[in-house]
Amino acid sequence: MPLELHRGTNISHWLSQSARRGDERRAFFTETDVRRLADWGLDHLRLPVDEEQLWDGRGRPIAEAFDLLDAALDWCADAGLRAVVDLHILRSHHFNAAEPARLFTDPAEAGRLADLWRQLSSRLRERPTDAVAYELLNEAVAPDDEDWNRVAMVAFNAVRDLEPARTIVLGSNSWNSATTYDALRIPEDRQTILTFHYYRPMLVTHYRASWWAGGRGYEGPVHYPGRPIAQADLPAARAVLGDALDDLNQPYDRAHMEADLAQPLAARRRTGLPLYCGEFGVYQFTPAAARAAWYRDFISVLAALDIAWANWDYKGGFGLVDNDGRPTVLAEILVKPEP
Repeated sequence: MPLELHRGTNISHWLSQSARRGDERRAFFTETDVRRLADWGLDHLRLPVDEEQLWDGRGRPIAEAFDLLDAALDWCADAGLRAVVDLHILRSHHFNAAEPARLFTDPAEAGRLADLWRQLSSRLRERPTDAVAYELLNEAVAPDDEDWNRVAMVAFNAVRDLEPARTIVLGSNSWNSATTYDALRIPEDRQTILTFHYYRPMLVTHYRASWWAGGRGYEGPVHYPGRPIAQADLPAARAVLGDALDDLNQPYDRAHMEADLAQPLAARRRTGLPLYCGEFGVYQFTPAAARAAWYRDFISVLAALDIAWANWDYKGGFGLVDNDGRPTVLAEILVKPEP
């Protein structure tokens, strides 16, 4: 059986999506954080890592970053936490890139991804298989679902050839979407966890998010449950979002959340493999009442459907704590930390 996961969080902006290096990076996330998360009742951490953080432009390992990854896994082991090592961003693939990823347009890139995993395996293979899992790639965005299936199997087989008992975390195309699962080719492999991410409706979860086109410009109210933008605010929203508003402003509630998960649930029934929501969240600028209602509904859906989860993220704009390490309102909803 695959490694067991229940409740976790993402350690973002540390070995991924960050310009921090040296002392600043070492101070951003420490053993104290790991022990705190264990005390809060979490059982695992998802550890995003980027190719450019672990390997230089000539493909040589960067010792400082690998040492930090090793340290984090040691801290998890000492605190009784499991870990998912998530290869988050490649030089050939970024989930937010405007152009098609080279990972899917250059036939050689699938082999390069497999080689990165061979190198990671050589470093991590002595870690217990009931404590550390590998996630092949974060949020594949391929032109066609079959492009991701092809690349994923090259990386999957590279890991499996070296580590027959290692749990591999596999998600679907289009940002690990729950709505592309019917197209995912799932190997007949019992050491696999099926993952998806959830950020719907985007007008609520990414309100005023600078990296999403729909989050820029409109600063009027948003709501959850119901239609994100009320009738009175539609003119201001349409001035920014144009015709896209029609699809974005559909009504949403707990029942819609559960319905969105139909394809992953069907995959679980077919395969018997566990499901894992490896990312979900609502950005810090979303009005507090809507934000809290969204989290409470989604967590209740995951609990009712017996789906493991890791929220995005521990420290950041979606965080359990702020950048100074103080627990946010979100921590009260998800983990209820001690005062």
